[in-house]
Amino acid sequence: MTVSTGNSLSPLQGADGIFPAGCPSRTVLDHVSSKWGVLILVALWNGPQRWSELRRRAEGISEKMLAQTLKTLEGDGFLHRDAQPVIPPRVDYSLSNRGRELVAVLLPLVSWIAEHADEIVSVPGTAGSGESGDAAEAPHGHIAP
Repeated sequence: MTVSTGNSLSPLQGADGIFPAGCPSRTVLDHVSSKWGVLILVALWNGPQRWSELRRRAEGISEKMLAQTLKTLEGDGFLHRDAQPVIPPRVDYSLSNRGRELVAVLLPLVSWIAEHADEIVSVPGTAGSGESGDAAEAPHGHIAP
C-alpha cells in the first residue's frame, strides 16, 4: 500500500494555463466543449459521415450551426473534410488523429452524462426542474447562497 505524503501532482498539473483570460486554450475549450461540437465529434467516432448524416444524428442542430461547427472543428484540426468532385457533390467528414485523441477523452464524459442526465434533470432544485430547491429566497427576489 502506498501512503500519500501530500507531494503528489495535482490533476491540473500543467493545465494551469487555461485560467488566464487571454489564453488560447480558452478558444479551444469553447470549440470542443460546446453542445454541438461535442455531439459532432462523438458522432464521427465510428467513421466518416456525410453532412446530411451528421445533421440527422445531431437532432435539433440547424443547417447554419452544423456548417459553422464543422468549419470551426476543421479549422482547429479535429476534422478532415473530403470533398469529392462528383455530381451531386459529396463531402465526407472524419476525425483527424487529433480529433480521435480528443474524442477518446470525451467519450467517458459523454457516457457519464448519458448515464446520469435523467436523475440530474429531474432532481428538484436543479435548473431543469424549475424549482428553487434548498436555496432560500432573499429579499427582492434574489436567491441567498
